Amino acid sequence: MAKSSSVWGIEIGQSALKALRCSLVNDEVVADAFDLIEYPKILSQPEADPEEMIAEALNQLIERNDGMNEKICMSVPGQSGLSKFFKPPPVEVKKIADLVRYEARQQIPFDLSEVVWDYQMMPGSMVEDGYALDCEVGLFAMKQQQAKRQMQPFNDANLEVDVVQLAPIALYNMVAYDRMNERLEGEVFNSDDPPQSSVVLSIGTDSSDLIVTNGFRIWQRSMPIGGNHFTRQLTKDLKMTFAQAEHIKRNAREAVDPKLIFQTMRPVFNDLVTEVQRSIGFFRSIDRKADIGELLVTGNTVKMPGLAAYLGKNLGFDVHVLDRFNRLGGEDVLSMPAFRDNATTFAVCYGLCLQGLGQSQMHASLVPQDIITERMIRAKKPWTVAGLACLMFGLSTNFYFTQHSWQTSHKDIWKSSNTAVANMAKYADEHTSQDADLEKTLTYLNAVGEEIAGDADKRVLWMELIRGVNQIIPRGNYPDGQLPSPKELPYEQQIDFHITSFETKYYDEASLTEWFEKRTKRFTDEDADWRKVMNVPLTEEEKAAGVTIEPPTGPAWVIELQGFHYFNDDSSAKIGLEGNNHTRRYLTTAFRDPSKLPDDVRNRVIRLPNPNDPNDIDEYTPAELGISYPLMLNVEDAYEVKIPNPDYEPPLTTGTGPGGFSGGPAAAPAEPDPDAEPQFFTPKRMDFVFQFLWKPTTYAERMEARRLKAEEEKALMEENGTTDPASEDSGTDPAATDDSVAANS
Repeated sequence: MAKSSSVWGIEIGQSALKALRCSLVNDEVVADAFDLIEYPKILSQPEADPEEMIAEALNQLIERNDGMNEKICMSVPGQSGLSKFFKPPPVEVKKIADLVRYEARQQIPFDLSEVVWDYQMMPGSMVEDGYALDCEVGLFAMKQQQAKRQMQPFNDANLEVDVVQLAPIALYNMVAYDRMNERLEGEVFNSDDPPQSSVVLSIGTDSSDLIVTNGFRIWQRSMPIGGNHFTRQLTKDLKMTFAQAEHIKRNAREAVDPKLIFQTMRPVFNDLVTEVQRSIGFFRSIDRKADIGELLVTGNTVKMPGLAAYLGKNLGFDVHVLDRFNRLGGEDVLSMPAFRDNATTFAVCYGLCLQGLGQSQMHASLVPQDIITERMIRAKKPWTVAGLACLMFGLSTNFYFTQHSWQTSHKDIWKSSNTAVANMAKYADEHTSQDADLEKTLTYLNAVGEEIAGDADKRVLWMELIRGVNQIIPRGNYPDGQLPSPKELPYEQQIDFHITSFETKYYDEASLTEWFEKRTKRFTDEDADWRKVMNVPLTEEEKAAGVTIEPPTGPAWVIELQGFHYFNDDSSAKIGLEGNNHTRRYLTTAFRDPSKLPDDVRNRVIRLPNPNDPNDIDEYTPAELGISYPLMLNVEDAYEVKIPNPDYEPPLTTGTGPGGFSGGPAAAPAEPDPDAEPQFFTPKRMDFVFQFLWKPTTYAERMEARRLKAEEEKALMEENGTTDPASEDSGTDPAATDDSVAANS
């Protein structure tokens, strides 16, 4: 619905809702209507329901004023927001926004995304040739959540708030327009000789706002003292109810003992004067050139008998009560007794109306930006719909006439062309069908060829893996290749690994990634432990790059070996090499880098026959066989076990009775033989679970990889101008090498 040119200024106070409607008639601000709706209770009382009482007051206001279609400006208490004034250095006017944003980050103790804020240059600022030379900027902010909470009663009543302003700034707008207009229009602000300042004291219900302004500059402070403090003092000292004390406060002269009433409220008078004096003293300490000439008091509390005189006597200023407005027209409203009796409480509403009508000095607003954007979109929707409708109508009209002109054709002209197109389409379909049949045949033949050519390699993959794992597991270098007896070589000194389980599981790419992510920390820790045991430090390049274990890619098999070993001697000579470190030193090294295996184990090189020629034996590394990512999965503690001795013979005990017959008393047991075999061996056993990845690689793939690597090395040597030592005559007899390989296999 369209809004009229009038403006409502609404202040939601603690004790009443105040509203004033003004309009602009021949450049004069005229009051059209007003309303003052007191709540049944003060909002700050414990038993009060603020939301319900404010909603009821707004509903009454709407009913009394025919729906309120005018522009609405509302105020929020000064302590609900932040107002800061600062002087930027001489700078281009267009860069002031950047300076204010920087200042906002410094002054506002919240993230700017959580705050609605605005700024404005103060009147009297000196701007020459696009540069702000001597200016002051006001920064105003409020948390978005707080702003929306203040606007919520209006939203519930289906009223749109156009301006949200801090109450002290609205008071400044009123004073600047009503009492300092000639100064602001005619004077140029001189910071060395500023005009006389006025103190504006707005006494509210629970708090008061104090403003010091000369029209060009503002300083404001909120004080935690208000009219309610007088009521509470009466309640406390005279043992009255809150309602009785409020009535006595408003009608102190009519009380039975007025002197007692004033004496009871005197501490609050003193507190108020002290707060005002402290605030003015602080202002004078930061602006020593300021000259304060008068005190303007507003708010219904100033109707309390003797308050204005008490302030003037103790502060030493001329005190004026703002009970009339010099430049506000509309005698029909101003002459009404209800307005005259409460004129002091409409100062904020008057300032809000001035801002809504564009007659105020300060026009910053704290309406959240998302609400403004939503309203802009809503306002443009009808025009957007109308534009789209016109566009669709034009397109439809153009399509109709174009389609109408092209919907008929001359068949005799297009007959030969249509026939040619149909023949060509038939010809293309035949070739497409023939091509599809040939593609199927080619796919079948490729599959058959791959099956026939690759069968010899693929059928032995698992046998190659099992044989390779069996060869690479470290074993001791025993003279005759036979494991010595426990007496010849105690279990604690045998480095051999006993494998009890060989498990496999296939993982696709996604499952393999999940498997690795669950063990990433274990891989990292185990890598560090292995490097420590094997004394393999990180290179400088690895340290600088922050080397991490790269995750595996593609599908693979996870092979798990479970087993144990007895190399758990904790003697001083073996400390650090037993237990889990033994597994790392031998088993992990064998699968990770066999070249670093200690000399006391057989060189675990994987020797496998050519699937197509069993007499051709090749040597491979674990990596060439597709083995990677070895990991000792668990860290266990060694425990003692009992192993029966196969060479143990129990001692024989015999006895003879009288006369040489058996069955008589047993003979005394024989002395134990110190060289006799023990019944059990009790070594310490260490269990382990060992995993690694296996990506099957066929013989053809391994040979191709070697060929490519050899070509790369050759190209690199040719580039560097070197020769391959391996290509020179080394004096080795190939036949002897083949015999050695055959013997080892």
